Amino acid sequence: MMDDFPWTGSEKQVARKAFNYAYHSECRKIIDTAKSMIANASAPQDVWEVHDYLTQERRETDEKYRYRYSTLILVFAKLIHEGWLTENDLDGLQTDKLEAIRKYLRFWST
Repeated sequence: MMDDFPWTGSEKQVARKAFNYAYHSECRKIIDTAKSMIANASAPQDVWEVHDYLTQERRETDEKYRYRYSTLILVFAKLIHEGWLTENDLDGLQTDKLEAIRKYLRFWST
């Protein structure tokens, strides 16, 4: 069950900026990897490996990047855990939200 926190207008701006930053960063990595795979392709099977890679990344990205206030705490914890964000990227969120994010991070680090 997700925590149901109210989000202020300024927190919504911080959240959107951090969310977009992480999403674009991860997409840049996917693009770079796909370009490298294509550049090194030499056989027909290589084309399908690029396709399979992009399909898998699309599935994972679509699942991870859901912008709903009811789940953003968990999304941000996951993005920090995976290295797409830092806590500093969330400066401006209230303490209760940051503590909830840290709670999830502690859970994943055990």
